Amino acid sequence: MANTQNVERKAEQVASVAEKIKKAQSVVVFDYRGISVAEDTELRAEMRKAGVEYAVIKNHIVERACEANGIDAKEINILKGPSAFAFGYDDVAAPARILKAFVKKTKKCELKGGFVDKSILNASQVEAIADLPSREVMIARMLGSMMSPISKFTIAINEIAKKQGGAEA
Repeated sequence: MANTQNVERKAEQVASVAEKIKKAQSVVVFDYRGISVAEDTELRAEMRKAGVEYAVIKNHIVERACEANGIDAKEINILKGPSAFAFGYDDVAAPARILKAFVKKTKKCELKGGFVDKSILNASQVEAIADLPSREVMIARMLGSMMSPISKFTIAINEIAKKQGGAEA
């Protein structure tokens, strides 16, 4: 017979993880085997700076939390073996970007996949998200492309005005 306190504690864990998944814009799952304590500490610090929460959670707890959020995590093999989870709350690409750079730098651990909204992603899809520019860069690019025609129009009007002014003088 299962210990009642143990069952309650697991239910609380599932509810807590389900809330994290619900609030997160993205969740990246990775295999953390092979990294040292110093590397883990460095990775956690980098994630904190970016507003990303990093946790090692049992797969069955995450699986139940996913089910509570309408995600069928049983379909795909990302919740097999040792798993750590990076929850990105502010920037969808931040966890993927940080982990991809970490894997490239240390040549240890590997990306397994992740979730964005209710979609399950494989490792290559997470890497593609990591390659996306940050939100600020995307906004700057969009504003730049919107301003370009206006700038060109203003320059053309100024050139016409100079020619008009130069012809009369």
